[in-house]
Order: sequence, then C-alpha cells, then structure tokens
Amino acid sequence: MSRSFSVRVLLCLASVLLGATAAQAGLQFRAGQTDAGLRYIVVSGDFAYHDDLSVFETLARSNASVAVTFQSPGGNIQKAMELGRLIRRLGLNTVQFRAVECASACSLAFLGGVLRYAEPGAIGVHKSSFSGDIPMSTEDAVSSVQQMTAEIITYMVEMGVDPALLQLSLQYDSDDIRYLSKSEMAKYKVVTLDFEASEPPIASQLPSPQPSPQPAPAQPPVASLPPASEYSSLAIPQAHTGRIRHPKGAAPLKALADGKSATLVNLRNGSPVAILGNVGRWYRVQANGQVGHMHDTWVYVDQYESGPFEQRHIQVKSFDNLADASAYARSASIPLSAYLATNGWFAVTLEETFDQVIAKNLATELKARGAIPDDAHMTYGNTYVRKVCCR
Repeated sequence: MSRSFSVRVLLCLASVLLGATAAQAGLQFRAGQTDAGLRYIVVSGDFAYHDDLSVFETLARSNASVAVTFQSPGGNIQKAMELGRLIRRLGLNTVQFRAVECASACSLAFLGGVLRYAEPGAIGVHKSSFSGDIPMSTEDAVSSVQQMTAEIITYMVEMGVDPALLQLSLQYDSDDIRYLSKSEMAKYKVVTLDFEASEPPIASQLPSPQPSPQPAPAQPPVASLPPASEYSSLAIPQAHTGRIRHPKGAAPLKALADGKSATLVNLRNGSPVAILGNVGRWYRVQANGQVGHMHDTWVYVDQYESGPFEQRHIQVKSFDNLADASAYARSASIPLSAYLATNGWFAVTLEETFDQVIAKNLATELKARGAIPDDAHMTYGNTYVRKVCCR
C-alpha cells in the first residue's frame, strides 16, 4: 500500500529536521522515519571530494527511503552532482525546509530528486569558487571555469532544470548567497511540487517505496504515436518578414536563388527584410531598397516560433515524421523537444536554448558523456517553424 506524502507528513518531517545537529565537515547520512511512516535520509555536512557515496546508497536501499533532505552549506560541486545523479538513479525525491540550510553545491544535489519540494528561501545559490591554496595560472583558471560551467549546465539539463538558473547564480559572489523565492523555483523548475495548490494529499504523485508489481497492460501499436493534439499544429504559416541571423554575423543578398550568383549587398545580423516569396530553399526578399535572394537558413522569420533571436539550439537528430521524432524525444534520458521544419521534417533538439558559448561547451560535454550523438550540432534553427513535441 502506498504511503501518504501530504502536507501533514512534510510538517512532521520538518519537526524532526529542526532538531537535527549542526552540519559537519564531510558528508554524514542518517536514516529516519516520520510518524506517518515516511522513510527518509538526512544528508548533512560539507560535500568533499573523498566522500564515499556507497554508504548513502546502502542506507537508502536498506531503509527503503523515498525522500532525501539536506543540512549543508555546500562544498565540492562534483561530489554534489554525483550525489544528485545517484538520488535520481535510486528514484528518490528531495524535500527542503527553510529552517534547515541547503546552499551552494547542496542546491545541485537537491536537483537530483525525481519529485522536488522546497519552501521559499530554502535553496541558496551563488557562483562557484576555487580553493585559494591551489596554484593556477590565469589561462588554467579560465579553462577550469568554462569546463565547470559546461558540467553544471549538462547536469541541470539532465535533471530537467532550466540552465538559466546558473546565470542567476553567477550574479552572486562566492561569499554571498541568493535564496530562491517561490516564483523563482517554479520558473527555473527547481521544484516540481507545490503543496499549497495540491490539497488534498498527493500520494498518487509520488512513487511508493515498495510498489506492488502489476502486469503491464497490452498496448496497441497506435499507442506509440504522439497525441492527436501534436498533429494539429503542422501547418506552416506564410513568411512575410524577418531579420538576418547568420553565424558569421552577416549574410549576402544574392542576385539569384543561387549561392554562386553575384552578391548585391551584405546584410548584418538583425537587419530587417521583407519576404516577397520563395524559390525552393531561397527567399525572394527586399532589403535596403534592393530585391534579391537569401537562403532560408540565413533568415529569422518573424512568423515562426523558433526561439529567442540571440539563442542557439543544439540539434540532436532529425526525422521525416512526427511519430518517430516524438518517440525519440520521449525516450531520451535528457529533456528534448521536436520542431517542425520548413522542409516538412522534424528536428529534435535539447529542450532549452542557450547563448553561443554555453551551447558550444554544453554540446561538447554531452557528447563526451554519450548523452547525445557525435553528429549533434549547434544551430540558430532559422528553419524551425514551431515546437510540436513533447511538453
């Protein structure tokens, strides 16, 4: 029988945690159980490189825990992300209360929860720092910062959290803490549950620690297809206006619909164009008082919904039908989306968009981890019409 995970249970857990001892250097793990029968683990202390997380895994399994909570000021970022990934692999949920500290690296471990609840002000973030006793050249420091940024963004993407959270964190120095509000935690997808809007108890939303085995119902072949609603937005609107958006910062206005034809003028990114029609993959456009042709990959069309103008997509795969694109996106271990393209194909991308530097580092990191194919690439997505899967 599934255990209740209601507000009453959370309050009971909070009362236990408020009496916990202060955090210690090096992680400590303590199992407990509320009066309502919820089994949990308290993670306390500083995250350290030498921490043995096998102790946590053994305790979680032997205690049949369903939730994890923290009492930690932070510490080693890599170890925090390692614990977060372990929490996700074990199918555990995370809960955090304002009166018990979880800041800096601890916030990353919290993100590992399958389902996450935190009170406003319970999660603190800031930019990471390096230990002062480690000799490091300026060049090495810059490289380390870029690598760490890529690793954190990769982790956030894996956990279904908006990487824009990192941008907020970077606004606060390592000796300062920015505690997230309720709206910010919802905006950046730090939390997945809002108990104020979830009365009565929401036991059905959380996995049981010991679920009863049930035979999987037989599924007809059509069950693998996307919902019918996803097919309702496959019409491609007429392109009327747009702006130049090219990786080199400018694009040529050609005399003919041919890349080898004469260049009439070079238009910088952001320059407006009126789209008069198209010839295959080329738009016939008017700009700067001249009429010429531009390839459709050079123009950000105002009538399309390809994402923020300055941002890049990371395209993972493409398919000639929505069913296959949707199935691929839904089965991935990281959040993916599918976009209808102007050629009728479907581009599968990471769910979020990024600036150029972050996109490049993130693609490199995800390829190294085997999370995306080696031929995945960064793109503006000018030919993307709209998102059609999967949220």
